[in-house]
Amino acid sequence: MTPAEPALAAASTAGAPSAAEDAKVRQTLERTWRNPPGLWGWITSVDHKSIALRYIITALAFFLAAGIQAALMRLQLARPDGHVLSPDRYNQFFTTHGSTMMFLFAVPVMEAMGLFLVPLMIGTRNVAFPRLNAYGYWTYLIGGLFIYVYLFANNGPDAGWFAYVPLSGPEFSPSKRVDVWAQMITFTEIAAIVGAVELIVTAFKQRAPGMSLDRVPLFVWAMVITAFMVLFAMPVVASASMMLAMDRLVHTRFFDVTMGGDAIFWQHLYWFFGHPEVYITFIPGLGIISSIVATFSRRPVFGYTAVVLSMISVAFLSFGLWVHHMFATPLPQLGQTFFTAASAMIAIPTGIQLFCWIATLWSGRPRLEVPLLYVLGFFVIFVLGGMTGLVLASVPADLQVTDTYFVPGHIHYVMLGGMVFPLLGGFHYWFPKATGRLLHEGWARVQFWLLVIGVNVTFFPFFLLALKGMPRRVYTYPAESGWGGLSLVATLGAGLIALSILVFLGNVLWSLRRGRVAAADPWGGETLEWATDSPAPPYNFARLPVVRGRSALWDAGPVHEVTTGLSDHRREVLLTTMLDAVPDVRHTQPSPTVAPLLLALATGVTLVPGIYTAWAFVFGPALAFLALLVWAWPRGAGRAPPEVVEVPR
Repeated sequence: MTPAEPALAAASTAGAPSAAEDAKVRQTLERTWRNPPGLWGWITSVDHKSIALRYIITALAFFLAAGIQAALMRLQLARPDGHVLSPDRYNQFFTTHGSTMMFLFAVPVMEAMGLFLVPLMIGTRNVAFPRLNAYGYWTYLIGGLFIYVYLFANNGPDAGWFAYVPLSGPEFSPSKRVDVWAQMITFTEIAAIVGAVELIVTAFKQRAPGMSLDRVPLFVWAMVITAFMVLFAMPVVASASMMLAMDRLVHTRFFDVTMGGDAIFWQHLYWFFGHPEVYITFIPGLGIISSIVATFSRRPVFGYTAVVLSMISVAFLSFGLWVHHMFATPLPQLGQTFFTAASAMIAIPTGIQLFCWIATLWSGRPRLEVPLLYVLGFFVIFVLGGMTGLVLASVPADLQVTDTYFVPGHIHYVMLGGMVFPLLGGFHYWFPKATGRLLHEGWARVQFWLLVIGVNVTFFPFFLLALKGMPRRVYTYPAESGWGGLSLVATLGAGLIALSILVFLGNVLWSLRRGRVAAADPWGGETLEWATDSPAPPYNFARLPVVRGRSALWDAGPVHEVTTGLSDHRREVLLTTMLDAVPDVRHTQPSPTVAPLLLALATGVTLVPGIYTAWAFVFGPALAFLALLVWAWPRGAGRAPPEVVEVPR
């Protein structure tokens, strides 16, 4: 790190260089920050945008795979005594479907949105630890491919995405299926924690000069809060899955009741992570909604401080609700009462945020474009899901509907309304910043309405089936049960959802080639990502912006102030103080390297063969040590330092 120069410490300058000077600066920055060409450049990239886009594309691929499994399960259940899937295949599909949606899609895709947008929104050129960021992606990819290779080999996990013991223990699941699930958890939790560290350090130490904590965009706050939740929640499930693997592989007895272990202990550990995980995917959606509401109502979000404190409250309370997943277990009734109260309390901060968004729309000039449509869809679908959550928070009601189709109906309304609708709105909103083109609006509206209708036709019958007594996790049912009609309706609704996703993918592919070219700020947004070109260049900003208000662009005035003093010939970023974002030091970031991929492969060599032999934990770390040597090997020692060039004020 290099102490900030006096010129840099002064932080800002008004005016802009001439066009020729600006073009020269951009060419130099392009050479400094771009990836090497070809496949080697793709493998070695440490740019936050390219890595985040890989996360998003990979997560969408896993989403499609899980969606295909869901479609096959719906076909199996469309009629009584169905024969589309065997019982064993059904168990593998419903386990992999849930695990994929939670561990390989929902959390990674939301973190990826943060990894792409946070550096742009706070006015910096990359995340804090770019090589670590690349390592996180490769680890995530290996973990996802691992479970799907076993699924295609008809050896996928089959004990549910919650892997309750003793079903997942060695007595009832003697094959390697549960071990595969447990190791997949380890891979994805490593990646999630890496992403969380990146977001926290980047948001607190690399904000543009002037962006004090009370000027941080609401989306960035949402990602920071989510990152802290990941740091608290993910180590718990990673530890639990490791303990389960040890019970199975080296005969420990953490969860074996016959040997002094405790099966309920697994549920405590799992749901201490599992319930906050829903909010880990939901809170980024709140940040997306705040960004869209502000832009399309043409005014800052009403109650900025209230929204931030509400998101923090939701995050805090979410760690106190896990027992409402366990009301059917023999827990003390007094304890259940406390968790009922906590479960109901979380509706308060959520309601405050809804009030703030409605007040913003009410007092603004709303433009009913596609991203805002998804916000309105969120209001309807998520509120329905939240109301059914209050039913499950009540012990007497929960005992009546637990293990029925009421629970899948609730979770799908919550996840689709609270996570998928904001995510799709965000895709439409930021698509120009990633690709330089706009999505086709007409097809986007068609996709929206197909999704709204499909979600309700699919999942509302789940509540009616629950009232008729249909249990969840069954691969078929008899004709005399009377569940066939509603199950067929739900399957037809699933077809509408599938059609909606196909329309979205077709729109993306068409727009990438023929979509309308987007300007730097096609929506008139308030945050800094709209201050740079669309798509964003490798260096993000030719000159780092200076922030003078909570709405960085709307408060900037006619002349945008910028920061000078960073080298154009080195990968330098500006570190600022945590509270007030005063320039602190310059920091040179590492160049592209293959070391993150090598380290991720060494992690894979440790964890994948580790379910068969303990020798993997000898060879794997040795390979990891070699990869770390490549990672840390000094480069460029003894060379003359590159010339530092500054743009005249």
